[in-house]
Amino acid sequence: MAAPSSTNNAILTADHINVRFETAEGPVIAVDDVSFDVKQGEFFSVIGPSGCGKSTLFNVIGGLLSHHQGTIKVGGETISEPHKSIGMVFQEESTFPWRTVTDNVAFPLELIGMEKAQRIERAKHFIGMVGLNGFENRYPGELSGGMRQRVSLARTLASEPKILLMDEPFAALDEQTRLLLGDKVLQIQQQLKQTTLLITHNITEAVQMSDRILVMTYRPGKVKRIVDIDLPRPRTSEIVGSDAFGHYVAQIWSDLREEASRGMRDQEKHVMDEGASS
Repeated sequence: MAAPSSTNNAILTADHINVRFETAEGPVIAVDDVSFDVKQGEFFSVIGPSGCGKSTLFNVIGGLLSHHQGTIKVGGETISEPHKSIGMVFQEESTFPWRTVTDNVAFPLELIGMEKAQRIERAKHFIGMVGLNGFENRYPGELSGGMRQRVSLARTLASEPKILLMDEPFAALDEQTRLLLGDKVLQIQQQLKQTTLLITHNITEAVQMSDRILVMTYRPGKVKRIVDIDLPRPRTSEIVGSDAFGHYVAQIWSDLREEASRGMRDQEKHVMDEGASS
């Protein structure tokens, strides 16, 4: 059953989203009747097992996937393509290796025709915000993976989107870097009062940063539960060791374990069926 969607104070609303793909083996329902809203300034995460449709949902919200049922609204306006109010940070690090950090961050401002001095000034502002002062003239090949992802974040923020949409942006990073980069994202989110939607499979990451977490079922991806995270803000990774934090992690892991186990059984059955038919 879809979670009820309340548009009260919502800047982003997903209303009865359904996504179905045609494959050689028949139709696959990736997202099934998913509804939720994200309030202004809220940090909202979507978590679920592999194959539950998280990234498909990301593509729908970001306007990258138009073949779906249901509606996405930003500030009450129905959207069906990439929207200027939504800035996106992808799982794959996406810096341009031939551009310096400053030129990478300034790139979207260049596309809209902003005067050079102004776009360089704005780029340097967001480079400082993500903690890369002193690296303005470096190239991505001279940076660590975590630093390159910070460049991608600064480039997205430079366009000043109302909503920051992130698809597993720390997936390729080690656990310590993930936690510290999570602290940086939280600091920026609080400073800018940025509405943020994070797609992740990492429970610690979701609990560390979120006001609410939507837990998805295994395919077809439905809303299993929405969990309110009642932990104090400002919040840093230091909270990871607290009893309250551990309670939320255990609660969400219980839900995810059930869904991930169902997914493993489904995959094992698929392999056995393929073996029997070959």
